[in-house]
Amino acid sequence: MNNTSRRNFSSYFIIILFLIGIFVVLEMTRDRLGQQGTSYTIGQLETDLSANNVSGAVLSPDAQSTTGTVTVTLKGGEKKTLNVTNLTEIEHILRDGGVDPTVEAAPGDNSIMTYFVPILLGVVVIVLIFVMMNGNQAAQGAGNRMLNFGKSRARMANAEENPIKLSDVAGLKEEKEQLEEIVAFLKSPAKFTKVGARIPKGILLEGAPGTGKTLLARAIAGEAGVPFFTISGSDFVEMFVGVGASRVRDLFADAKKNAPCIVFIDEIDAVARRRGTGMGGGHDEREQTLNQMLVEMDGFGVNEGIIVLAATNRVDILDPAIMRPGRFDRKIAVARPDIGGREDILKVHARNKPLAEDVDLHQVAQTTAGFTGADLENLLNESAIRAAMNDRAFITEDDVKKSFVQVGIGTEKKSRIISDEEKRITAYHETGHAILFHVLPDVGPVYTVSIIPTGLGAAGYTMPLPEKDEMFITRSRMLQDIMVTLGGRIAEELIFGDANITTGASSDIQKVTRAARNMVTRYGMSTRIGTIDYEEQGDDVFLGYDLGHRNRNSESVAGQIDAEVKRIIDLCYEKAREIIRRYEDILHSCSKLLIEKEKIGREEFEALFEGRDTLPDIAALLPNP
Repeated sequence: MNNTSRRNFSSYFIIILFLIGIFVVLEMTRDRLGQQGTSYTIGQLETDLSANNVSGAVLSPDAQSTTGTVTVTLKGGEKKTLNVTNLTEIEHILRDGGVDPTVEAAPGDNSIMTYFVPILLGVVVIVLIFVMMNGNQAAQGAGNRMLNFGKSRARMANAEENPIKLSDVAGLKEEKEQLEEIVAFLKSPAKFTKVGARIPKGILLEGAPGTGKTLLARAIAGEAGVPFFTISGSDFVEMFVGVGASRVRDLFADAKKNAPCIVFIDEIDAVARRRGTGMGGGHDEREQTLNQMLVEMDGFGVNEGIIVLAATNRVDILDPAIMRPGRFDRKIAVARPDIGGREDILKVHARNKPLAEDVDLHQVAQTTAGFTGADLENLLNESAIRAAMNDRAFITEDDVKKSFVQVGIGTEKKSRIISDEEKRITAYHETGHAILFHVLPDVGPVYTVSIIPTGLGAAGYTMPLPEKDEMFITRSRMLQDIMVTLGGRIAEELIFGDANITTGASSDIQKVTRAARNMVTRYGMSTRIGTIDYEEQGDDVFLGYDLGHRNRNSESVAGQIDAEVKRIIDLCYEKAREIIRRYEDILHSCSKLLIEKEKIGREEFEALFEGRDTLPDIAALLPNP
C-alpha cells in the first residue's frame, strides 16, 4: 500500500467512524428523550380518575414489556404522557378507575443497534489491525532497503538471455582474435591449466566512444555461454562512505557463486581514477571503493573462474595499481574501423534494412572516414527514418547522403531566409575551401559544396571525400590542412576587400591556430623551435593536480612558440592566397553556380576545371617552415 492509498484509506476510515458516532449518539439521545419523565404524575392520574375526567388510555410497553409509556386522554381532548416502570400496576389503577386501557404489542429489539453496529465496529477494528500490520511491514521493508543499500546493483544475464555472438561483431577482427582465447578458456579450462597457463584475470578495453567495447564484452559472454554480470562504474560510488566498497564485495561474492562467469564494468574510470588527486585525502569514498576493487581482483582472496572486463575511453586517468598485470593483464585498444571494417559494419546493420540498387556500401564506407560503429549504425537508422517519412519501403542513395550531412554537419535549414549579399559571401567563402581541396594533393577531392545553413550554426559547408585511411599525418598534410582551412577567409579578402571580411571564419581561425601550435609544441615539426615537447600539460582533470601545476616553459620560450605559430600560419596564408589567385576564374564561376543551385556535387565542381591546365609544380607552392 503506497502513501497515497494509505492517506485515502485513513480519510475514509475517519469519515466512517464519525458517521457511526453520530448514529450512536442519536440513538442514545432518542432513548434518553423517550425515557425522560413528563409533568404528568401517577397522583394526577388518580385524581383525574376519581373526577371521572379520563376518557381513555393507551399502554405502550417497551421491549422488556414491564416498562413503557401510558398515554392518557382526558375528556377535554387533552393527552398526557406518563413513563412508568410497572405497566401492570398502572393497568390495575386504570381498571379500578373505570377505564379500560388499550394495550399495544411490545416492540422487537432495535436490529440496527443490536446487530449492525457491533458487526460494523468489529469490521472497523479488524481493518484497523490490518492497516497497523501493513505499517509495520512497510517499516520493516524500509529497514530492509536500508540494509540492502550496500548490495551490488549488477545485472546478471544467463547464456540464454544473451544471444549476441562474436559473429555479430564486425570490423574488429584483431580484437576478436585476442578475446577468443578467453572464450576457449571458459569452455575448456583444463587445456590451459595442465600446461601451467593462467588465464588473464582482467581485460581492459580502451577506445573512443561508440567503437564497440560493450558489444565485444557481451559477445564474449554469449559465445562462452557463461553468466554475464554488467554494472557501470558510477553504480559503485555513493555519497555515503563505505557503500561503494560494500557493493564491490557483494558483486564479487555473487560472481563466485556463479563461476565461471564474466564481470563487465562499463566506464570504469568513474571509480578507478588515480588516487591522491582529490582534496578529500585518503578517506575519499571513491578511493575506498577502488581499494576494495584492487583487493578483490588480485589480493589475498581467490577469484577462480571470474574474468573482469572493463571499458573506458580515458585510460590515461586510471590508477596505475589497477593497470598492472594480475589485475588487468591485457589492454586491448578498440580502434575506429578502417574502410574494410566500416563496410563490414554497414553490412551488419543493413541486414534488416532494404536498400535500393543505387546504394553502394563501399562508397558509404569510403565517405565515412573516422566514423565509429555507433556512428555508422546511426547513419543507416537515420536513412531508414528518412525513407519511412517519404513513404518508401527501401533506402535510396539520396537518403544516405542527406542523413550523412545531418549526422556529420547538421540538418540543413532550407527555410531560413538569407539575404542575397550573405548568400554571395558564403558562396565565395565555401568556394575558397573547395578550390584548395581540389588543387592540393593530399586533402581532396571535394564531395559536396553547399551554401545552405545547417543546424550547427554554419552558413554553408564544403565536404571532402577521403580516398584512404591514414594512420599518420605528415607535416606536408598538416600544412595543406591549414591552407584549406584558411581558404574561406582568403576568398572573402580577395573579392570583398580587407575591410569587408566577416566573422564567418572564426572557427577556421581557431582550428588553424590549434593545428599550428600542435606542430610546434607537440610534434616537433618546426625547424626553428626544434624537436622538443613544449606542450603544456592542460589535460589534468583533477583539482589536486591542477593546484600543483607549474608552467614548464619560460617566458622567452613561450614568446618564441607564439612567434613560430604566427609565422607558420602567415606562410600558409600567403601560399594559399597565391593558389586561389591563379584560379580566380574558377572562384567566380563556382560561386555563381552555388548561388544558383545552393548545392553542387563532385561531378559539377570538377567540371568547372575542364580545359584548365593544372599547376606545373604544386610542391613549389607548399610552405616549408
